Amino acid sequence: MTQQASMIVDKDFILAEVDPRIYGSFIEHLGRAVYGGIYEPGHPTADMQGFRGDVLEAVRKLKVPIIRYPGGNFVSGYNWEDGVGPKAERKRNLELAWWTTETNEVGTNEFADWAKLAGSEVMMAVNLGTRGVDAARNLVEYCNHPSGSYYSDLRISHGYKEPHRFKTWCLGNEMDGPWQIGAKTAVEYGRLANETAKVMKWVDPGLELVACGSSTSGMSTFAEWEATVLDLTYDQVDYLSLHTYYNNNENDSMNFLARSMDMDQFIGSVASICDYIKAKKRSKKKLYLSLDEWNVWNTIGSSRASERWQVAPPEFEDTYTLEDALVVGCCLITLLKHADRVKIACLAQLINTIAPISTENGGPLWLQTTYYPYMHASLFGRGTVLQPIIRSPKYDSKDFTDVPYLEAISVYNEEAGEITLFAVNRHLADSLELDVNLRSFGNVRLMEHIVLEHENIKTSNTKNRPNEVVPHTRGVTQTDEGKVTARLSKASWNVIRLAVLPE
Repeated sequence: MTQQASMIVDKDFILAEVDPRIYGSFIEHLGRAVYGGIYEPGHPTADMQGFRGDVLEAVRKLKVPIIRYPGGNFVSGYNWEDGVGPKAERKRNLELAWWTTETNEVGTNEFADWAKLAGSEVMMAVNLGTRGVDAARNLVEYCNHPSGSYYSDLRISHGYKEPHRFKTWCLGNEMDGPWQIGAKTAVEYGRLANETAKVMKWVDPGLELVACGSSTSGMSTFAEWEATVLDLTYDQVDYLSLHTYYNNNENDSMNFLARSMDMDQFIGSVASICDYIKAKKRSKKKLYLSLDEWNVWNTIGSSRASERWQVAPPEFEDTYTLEDALVVGCCLITLLKHADRVKIACLAQLINTIAPISTENGGPLWLQTTYYPYMHASLFGRGTVLQPIIRSPKYDSKDFTDVPYLEAISVYNEEAGEITLFAVNRHLADSLELDVNLRSFGNVRLMEHIVLEHENIKTSNTKNRPNEVVPHTRGVTQTDEGKVTARLSKASWNVIRLAVLPE
């Protein structure tokens, strides 16, 4: 059976310009994200610094604009000084966030090198758990000041004459969580974050700073935490963070596929709190959002390695299905729907740990199903988001009502003369026939219709079967004088790329 849906896309229905940083990611010293992920000396593809070449190649294809580092829970107990200088002199620490041993072979400078090779900026996080103002301002001096001071000259002595010039910084991580090293009340955190931000900007006035929002919208202090923290930090910070993860542990696919509606509501709620504080302070400054941890996380109920003090044990290495990829696709569409407010977003994480890229120590690399919608959005979702008018059949699930089977958004890249439609068909049994009216664009030409699908939505890619779920370009789309008709197969992710023809 085929369902019917429609979209109107008009070049005057401008929502916002896409900040490329919404396609960011995250690498924490957790599991095999760093050791065995980006860094594995002795691997057949490793370079002189020990970075895996196959991982770099896979990351470059994603064109990740910014990567958050080094945490995450890890950062709340991290002394950045332990990760710089001669490797032979670095400490081995008991890492309390994940009960592992941290060798400190990879630290600030090594990650800066790796990010440069990957074509990404670094979004640094400072420790506001066990440390505070002094360590943060010293780290900014070490990373960003050219020379002539103790910490900038220390960086130079470590072989890095040019400063890293990291622009975007996180003021701690999930400081409301009782699992966090040095967890704080909203007032305690807000005061510390404000003073830290002030001093960091004195060292480098060009910084953009992210304050911690609630760890999840399910925290008992949610909303009150945001309001209190912003009341104390509003003038010093530029973004407020949001974190959210989704899973299908109840094995309810229709409810799981609707989870992006929760993300939509979460973003709207936090934006409203930001605007409330803006009004309260009679401020002209608009605060933006950084959704710097989001993903599907099916193993979220487990925590920490079973055997303490191992070095880089496998942790949270989810195997993702097509179903998971569809939820990631819906979330990417949701981020684009909020491009006017969400300027940074980080798929958490990038390698091995709840990641789109998986590796075997000493062995091969394979791409999870979630790699593909993430790549497509990053490659083709640059430009201006146009707010479409959508008509779609709907359904109700356990937690959501009026869920549209069609989840879609449009992005117009005027410079390239391209329109991209991202669309998910949530229906598990029926295809959708989608009629698109591009009334203000004139004639268009189909460039390609990419589809990610499989007969079984529970199918995944593995080391032995790495190409079980991969995209193809056999999507069925027809164009005729500014009108587009596309067939969206059941349970599918679709990328329809259109060239705008000159008049």
